[in-house]
Amino acid sequence: MANFDNLPTRYYSQEEVQEILKLAIARQTDDNSREFTYQQLQEIALELDIPIDTLQLAERDWQNKQGEIQQRLVFDSFLRSRFQKRFGNYAIVNGVIVLLDLITGGGISWSIYILLFWGMFVSLDAWNTFQMKGEDYEAAFQSWNRKYQIKRSFNNLVNRFLKATSA
Repeated sequence: MANFDNLPTRYYSQEEVQEILKLAIARQTDDNSREFTYQQLQEIALELDIPIDTLQLAERDWQNKQGEIQQRLVFDSFLRSRFQKRFGNYAIVNGVIVLLDLITGGGISWSIYILLFWGMFVSLDAWNTFQMKGEDYEAAFQSWNRKYQIKRSFNNLVNRFLKATSA
């Protein structure tokens, strides 16, 4: 067994301690699918002199963060599906226009202008959908999230009303 009394005193920042403990816990469990009970979490917190109320606040913050991560995944999926719908509309309408141009004129003449003009807007939409970062993304997410929450609240209210009237 190593003698830790002769080692020089080392100091770690809070972030370094968190990272070291995270790695130690990960190495301790051979099976990555192992889960801890809330009681085990409380025991770990007590061993680290973390008060239970601080642990509960941290758990609530973690749950809120996980909920926001899930909401952001739903928002990203919404953005992708909205773009796919718009691109599908572009492809179908422009396909018909090019086909009409081919049938009526024997080649592609006037339809190329519509194709390119509308394509410019589809390209901008793709750029805004897939390259959105920082403040633009955050503003779009907050706006979408407000609408989503209002819609969900309204649906819950209607469902409660329907349940009350059917009972």
